[in-house]
Amino acid sequence: MMQQAQSNYLHTKIQTSSPGQLTLMLYSGCIKFMKLAVMCLEKRDYAGKHTNFVKAQNIIDELQSTLNMEYELSLQLNSLYIYINERLFEANAKQDLEAAEECIRLVTELRDTWADALKELAPNGQVATT
Repeated sequence: MMQQAQSNYLHTKIQTSSPGQLTLMLYSGCIKFMKLAVMCLEKRDYAGKHTNFVKAQNIIDELQSTLNMEYELSLQLNSLYIYINERLFEANAKQDLEAAEECIRLVTELRDTWADALKELAPNGQVATT
């Protein structure tokens, strides 16, 4: 019952969020999955490690697919996303904790910068949708 309520809440939140808020949610989800993968790695839960790293990589792929390559910033983000995905692959395949921690730092910086940008665009915390 509780699981269904959480699922319904998340579904509604996704349906009513602006593109900017959705991007923020993707960054946060990616961080969550990377941290879960690290926890699984430390517990020697290799199946869990793999599942969570792949989920993080899928989110990076989704973020990458939404870039508008007409902008210099998008080209730079694309390069960063490629790098993060390569490091996530290394973290998963080689059980490289340092690579995982680096990815967590990078995506956390991206998320925090994105959150600050959203606040700048809408000081009241609400981001206008177009």
